[in-house]
Amino acid sequence: MSRVGKQPVILPSGVIAEIKDNTVFIKGKRGELKNKYPVSVIVSKEEGKIIVKPVDETKLAKSSWGLIRTVISNMIQGVEEGFTKNLEVNGVGYRASVGDGILTLQLGFSHDIKLAIPDDLDVKCTKPTEISISGIDKQKVGQFASEIRSFRKPEPYKGKGIKYSDEIIRRKEGKKK
Repeated sequence: MSRVGKQPVILPSGVIAEIKDNTVFIKGKRGELKNKYPVSVIVSKEEGKIIVKPVDETKLAKSSWGLIRTVISNMIQGVEEGFTKNLEVNGVGYRASVGDGILTLQLGFSHDIKLAIPDDLDVKCTKPTEISISGIDKQKVGQFASEIRSFRKPEPYKGKGIKYSDEIIRRKEGKKK
């Protein structure tokens, strides 16, 4: 039995949920999201709660059960509050800036890296060394933050690169003479 899947998802006031044809529609003050779910689980709405149950005792149904419940919970949290990822750019001459829907990164390469910002995400650079990504879809926010980080991952000797603000980089000692 899934400990996560057993718990119902409580709908806060102001959030509307609809379930049609293996698709969940969630609408709130920040926007609306929809997501398909497999036929191995049953999603129902009862008295301000969304309940997810497996169809049978197969491995697929059991593994989908908790996942679908968590995805629905994240959708509700996204339309209610939103998600934010903060990145830090460390290194001499490393900078980031946003303009006209394009994120420009200067990371020590011979050229600047220009990334188009997706329409449903909001990217801000409060300082040249801080990037804040926010949106209603947790997967898209995390994916875009991961793509930015992949251009220059933090290295363990000097700590140069792009890291999450809550990430801890284990530093290594350099070469000894």
